[in-house]
Amino acid sequence: MLKRFFRYYRPHRGLFLLDFGCAVLSGLLELGFPMAVRSFVDELLPSGNWGLIVLASVALVGIYLLNTALMAVVNYWGHMLGINIETEMRRKAFDHLQKLSFRFFDEQKTGHLVGRITKDLEEVGEVAHHGPEDLFIAIMTFIGAFALMFSVNPQLALLTAVIVPVTTWVSTRYGTRMTRTWRALFGRVGAFNARIEENVGGIRVVQAFANEDHERALFAEANARYRDTKLQAYRFMAASLSLSYLGMRLTQMIVMVAGSWFVLQNTLSAGEFVGFLLLVGVFFRPVEKINAVLETYPKGIAGFRRYTELLDTVPDIADAPDAVAVRTLRGAIRYENVSFGYRAGSPVLQGIDLDIRPGETVAFVGPSGAGKTTICSLLPRFYEVESGRITIDGIDIRRMTLASLRAQIGIVQQDVFLFAGTLRENIAYGRLGATEAEIRDAARRARLDAMIAQLPDGLDTVVGERGVKLSGGQKQRLAIARIFLKNPPILILDEATSALDTETERAIQHSLAELSEGRTTLTIAHRLATIQNADRIVVVDSTGIAEQGRHRDLVAASGPYRRLHDAQHGPLTA
Repeated sequence: MLKRFFRYYRPHRGLFLLDFGCAVLSGLLELGFPMAVRSFVDELLPSGNWGLIVLASVALVGIYLLNTALMAVVNYWGHMLGINIETEMRRKAFDHLQKLSFRFFDEQKTGHLVGRITKDLEEVGEVAHHGPEDLFIAIMTFIGAFALMFSVNPQLALLTAVIVPVTTWVSTRYGTRMTRTWRALFGRVGAFNARIEENVGGIRVVQAFANEDHERALFAEANARYRDTKLQAYRFMAASLSLSYLGMRLTQMIVMVAGSWFVLQNTLSAGEFVGFLLLVGVFFRPVEKINAVLETYPKGIAGFRRYTELLDTVPDIADAPDAVAVRTLRGAIRYENVSFGYRAGSPVLQGIDLDIRPGETVAFVGPSGAGKTTICSLLPRFYEVESGRITIDGIDIRRMTLASLRAQIGIVQQDVFLFAGTLRENIAYGRLGATEAEIRDAARRARLDAMIAQLPDGLDTVVGERGVKLSGGQKQRLAIARIFLKNPPILILDEATSALDTETERAIQHSLAELSEGRTTLTIAHRLATIQNADRIVVVDSTGIAEQGRHRDLVAASGPYRRLHDAQHGPLTA
């Protein structure tokens, strides 16, 4: 894991060397200060040379100013290093999310994924800044301070060295526990985010059912679990810091008493005694630094592990090595013995065979859960077939690049997703880079121009999150405008008008009819009245494709379609 972590430093070698070099130089200057004080007390003061004392003091001030500048570089540029690495990790995580299929997102909660690319990586950035730097300086300071203490008084140095390992062991012991606890805490953050996201996204349902108290109870439960886990982490941290502080102060007291005895025995000068006490503080500084880092490291390690878990999720749908980018397809679609299931052992489709001619409009009808939407979702490879194959113009869709395949397919769904931007931005999503004239033409063809003309801000009107400021019909027209702009040869209409009133549905149907002209169109519908003019109707049930044909032929056949028709419109009279 560490090897993988250090790879992220490669693009920022210069910044790392600047930060690391300044931190090391600052640490060396800190080591020199106690020795300077020893010389000040033992040599300068007895000499009585005031000019030399002032000159030495000015030199020390200069060293302090230099060290201040070095610390400023470490604090600013070092954090820039951490932020740069954090930003790169966040980019990679978001980029990886774009590659994952619907199957992955079906099993995840939005809040957990948001937490993985926000909160988790903030802590990783701190570790990226302080990690190698603090570890190296701690070791350097330990060795340097001990060597200087040994040069002043070997007995006192050995006495100090005996106590410090105990304090370090205590810090490390609690640090391991903190790592596990912070990892659990990040899981709590994900659940926390998921609860908030669901509540805010479904606030209309919550208030419609007057279930605010129920939501408060659920939130309070998630909030309490988060609190308990965080308090557990801080209990470990408090124990580690407190015991470390106690160990440092006891060591200083032991050194003070023993050092006083050496001074009284005239084996240690006053300057050496003061310098040694200062060196003990420097010697313990790495322990303090390790304790401070132990608050950050467990968070960073836990965050990095969750980050790598996400990156290690292999996309189950990806471009084949020999995939080609298709340009313009005619729209001849063929399903050959296709089988598929969302879960192992639970097939939804088995042995589906279907030929669709270029420009043909094919409607899929049947009971809920029969697999109508699944058949259409397999075409753009939102899910991968388990056996069999699907071809367009004779080319297996798995031999096409995903981007070029999906560029040939336009989808209008019942639940239209709109981004929280303007009308213009949402229409332009159909083809990024479209001109103003093209956007307005798409809006006109979707019969949005009259509505836009009535709005004060026109195409710059903000639609609100998920298009909350628009009616159902307006959202559907906007989705249709996107497809007019995209202009694909293949069209999928997934119950595009089922949630609309009759009058609005009739108006939208005119737009959909124009949109379907010259395109291979796959329509999913529950209302049979909306697909009676389809070139072909395919009836799907639990056995697969039960029957297919034109409306009047299927009604006359008195099969499954006739039963669906009679259920909606009543039995036909002779």
